[in-house]
Amino acid sequence: MKLNSNIQNLNDFFTKKTIGGEASINDLRDKEFSGAHMSAEEKRALQNYDNYRISLLNAQDSDEAFHKAYRQLQVIANLGDWKEFLKADYSK
Repeated sequence: MKLNSNIQNLNDFFTKKTIGGEASINDLRDKEFSGAHMSAEEKRALQNYDNYRISLLNAQDSDEAFHKAYRQLQVIANLGDWKEFLKADYSK
């Protein structure tokens, strides 16, 4: 049981919220996978991000451009505020 407690403490330590940052798309994805309740806005932000990601990656015309866009999307998903994807620019 102590091991599980330590793992939970590590998970808490590495969330942006506990270190003063904003929650990211990947934080929402973790929340979704864990089965935690998500607000309608959080679900919409995930959907908007996924649509944006697919559109951006499909628009690339070379392997190099694709991989560059993919890496940029990883940074956005890890570090960006999820609320960015509630903006009309990312909605269909």
